[in-house]
Amino acid sequence: MRFSIVPFLLLAIPLAEIAMFVMVGSQIGVFPTLGLVLVTAIAGSILLRIQGFGVVRRIQETMNEGGVPGRDLVHGMMIMVAGVLLLTPGFITDTLGFLLFVPAIRDAGWKFLRSRIVILGGPASAGSRHANPHGRDTGPQTIDLSADDYSESGDENSPWRKPDRE
Repeated sequence: MRFSIVPFLLLAIPLAEIAMFVMVGSQIGVFPTLGLVLVTAIAGSILLRIQGFGVVRRIQETMNEGGVPGRDLVHGMMIMVAGVLLLTPGFITDTLGFLLFVPAIRDAGWKFLRSRIVILGGPASAGSRHANPHGRDTGPQTIDLSADDYSESGDENSPWRKPDRE
């Protein structure tokens, strides 16, 4: 029987966070511990806003240039996860969240993921050609219908026809 790590983490992480709260609280006191948790949540939301807008801007620039923003999309996902971790009370999740805000760590995560995923991009404009991951040109991604190919009349018994239209 294969051991799944997710149920283990769902139990281990809260227990580890509680242990950290007890250890930190015994050293600096209850109210400073609560203040520290509040400060990390505020700092995390500020970092999320600053870095999140930066990533969105880079994604838009890359797409306007006709590129595929794979790296920036992964960075954006990691920044979102970092924000969630920082808003979750706890010192372990805060540490993981702050680490995900470091660009070098996000780049290491991108390098790890890049070899395991395939990113397909659409055409930069309606008339552009699109190459698939194997390097072959697949042609335009738009299908144009002529007037002969399309008409509103059709089979009256079609399941796609609305009953109130005659």
